[in-house]
Amino acid sequence: MKTLVTGGTGFIGQALLPALRNAGYTVTVLTRNARRARLPEGVTAIENLDEMAAHPPQAVINLAGENLGARRWNARSKATFVESRVSVTARLIDAFARWPSPPEVLVSGSAIGWYGPRADEALTEQSAGGSGFAAELCAQWESVAASAQTLGVRVACVRIGIVLGLPGGALGQMLPPFRLGLGGPMGTGQQWMSWIHRDDLVALMLRLVKDNHLHGAFNGTAPHPVRNAEFSRLLGRTLGRPARLPMPGFAMRLIVGEMADELLLQGQRVLPERALHAGFPFRHPDLEGALADLLG
Repeated sequence: MKTLVTGGTGFIGQALLPALRNAGYTVTVLTRNARRARLPEGVTAIENLDEMAAHPPQAVINLAGENLGARRWNARSKATFVESRVSVTARLIDAFARWPSPPEVLVSGSAIGWYGPRADEALTEQSAGGSGFAAELCAQWESVAASAQTLGVRVACVRIGIVLGLPGGALGQMLPPFRLGLGGPMGTGQQWMSWIHRDDLVALMLRLVKDNHLHGAFNGTAPHPVRNAEFSRLLGRTLGRPARLPMPGFAMRLIVGEMADELLLQGQRVLPERALHAGFPFRHPDLEGALADLLG
């Protein structure tokens, strides 16, 4: 199956591209600089969607979007977050309409930020959306992706949680202080962390591409979320280091501003109900096993 991937050079894409190739897919990546893109063998790069018009893909996986944690939130950075997600997705849908035939399936990224801060509430794909910048951004993102259905495209949106993998990602940012014995809970430590091993997320995306019966929203999280204090304890134990040095909430707000409350100090207890109902086999359902796999 011919597949187009946006955001293919990012943290998730680095694992997704070789998985697609190993599964026998022909893979093309949309990137801003095709000559400089570092891609696995056999993966081609394009800079313009019109380059696909002669031979349109049967599947599109849309992971475009600047990392919300990459810089402090302000009006300018928020506009970039919207442009890199909503506007890029809209351009994809416009291209689908121009191509001789639209893709059969669009698997589009989203995030558990869609639910907003929800304390201890167990959240499934049936739960209502939340409030705040991240929730509104995800709602726009999913709405634009869903518009591809008018072209006959099967659309699945993956609400991605905290993706654990190495090198890089959230875990890569946590490791330096934890390895020095300087890690610990953030704020109260009672906020939920809905995480997923990167390999499971990639496998879920491939399943959504292949299974013609799956559409709509899917939570890209492991079945067993944990509180931040438990995450810190297990990470410290896996590394053989103490993890009792807390980062006060006020200090995090001073360092990263608004993002602290929306992404770090308040959490979501998100459950992958639809993936489990579809029989998706999580290889790493528990955090302790996932950390052991990643950290050896």
